[in-house]
Amino acid sequence: MIPVLIYPDPSAAADWLGKAFGFTIRLRIANHRIQMKAGEGCFTIAEGNVPPNQSHIIQVRIEDANGHCERARQNGAIVLTEPQDHPYGERQYNAQDFYGHRWDFTETITDVAPEEWSGGQFHVEHP
Repeated sequence: MIPVLIYPDPSAAADWLGKAFGFTIRLRIANHRIQMKAGEGCFTIAEGNVPPNQSHIIQVRIEDANGHCERARQNGAIVLTEPQDHPYGERQYNAQDFYGHRWDFTETITDVAPEEWSGGQFHVEHP
């Protein structure tokens, strides 16, 4: 799955997202569509004037939540929640970008079985 986020100026969005969150451009189709690499995954920026829809959240796996959060803050991201450790073995923080999109960043700090944190039914698909 590749999430698509709408921005009025995809080039400006790609520049900002690269500076603030460390994403890189994988593919650019003129200025109306840019695919960005985010860790092992990717997402697409498309041109448009649709206001941000708060019914979606993009989650990105990172290696250093504290450092990543500070970089985002220094580049203008609004940090909604500071990095914090969770019982399921993740350190996470949430940020909002310049256009209002919400991003969740997660760093695995330890492997914890779902039974240990009351995760209930949990299944991982393996290729």
